[in-house]
Amino acid sequence: MARPESVAEAAKRRNGETATSPSRRLAVSPSRPLRRLIVNADDFGRSRSINAAVIRAHREGILTTASLMVNEPDYAEAVALAKENPKLGVGLHLALLCGHSALPPEKIPGLVNAQGEFSNNPVAVGMEYFFNRSLREQLRAEIHEQFARFRATGLTLDHVNGHLHLHLHPVVFGILMEDAEQLGIRHLRLTREPFWMDVPLAQGRRLYRASHAAIYFILSWLAQSRLRGKQIKHTERVFGLLQNAVVDEAYVSKLLAILPPGDSELYSHPSLDEFKNEFDVLVSPRVKALVNVAGIQLIRYQDL
Repeated sequence: MARPESVAEAAKRRNGETATSPSRRLAVSPSRPLRRLIVNADDFGRSRSINAAVIRAHREGILTTASLMVNEPDYAEAVALAKENPKLGVGLHLALLCGHSALPPEKIPGLVNAQGEFSNNPVAVGMEYFFNRSLREQLRAEIHEQFARFRATGLTLDHVNGHLHLHLHPVVFGILMEDAEQLGIRHLRLTREPFWMDVPLAQGRRLYRASHAAIYFILSWLAQSRLRGKQIKHTERVFGLLQNAVVDEAYVSKLLAILPPGDSELYSHPSLDEFKNEFDVLVSPRVKALVNVAGIQLIRYQDL
């Protein structure tokens, strides 16, 4: 006598999924709100470990896009790998602190030291860029040079964001918007994460989380009308901002269960050494199955 079919099995059968193929993607029915997710890796090109993690997470996991640092030692390898994986959306990770400049130090002496290195102090950098008006044309020149380096790769510009989210700094953002057409900006990360959604996803460091959520909210609120006016597309929210390099399987599993309708981004920093936990979650079979069962559509910025 055949074993009675369980409720869960019946539901899977109705959705076209079998017990032997748990990772099969579900068709989104007209009655089910569409949930689309960009899964992005920052710092592509910063090291060979990051490059390898990005490509493996894209080939073997749920990663859909990566943000390229054009000023770092291993960016040429990252470009070559991206060309071997044309479905990976690659954007520009604009770096104006904690790294190297594209222009030589003598052209931007107010931004870098004699070795062409930006400051590692985000607060000091933010204040200096805001109050020192003499730096604005140096910032513009460096921004344009980084975009020129990206164009020289021959890759399609999937999106733009900034290292430590400095692309939403009022002065930097103002330059990006003034020159958006010239720079070819069509998609940009609007850095904001709803704090009310973060509360059930993670515990601890509530003051840190609340303060950073407030900063991102203010900067994104100031930016969104200009993005709308320029018809620059973005997701409605970005998750992982408040995790501070602790995007792990527990966090992502909870997130996928409550991911709201519309377009979202999951932000991560996968590597095979420093942040291996963030690589592990992107290739986790359980996470891949959860994405499929939930009917979440994985996209790139250029798909918005």
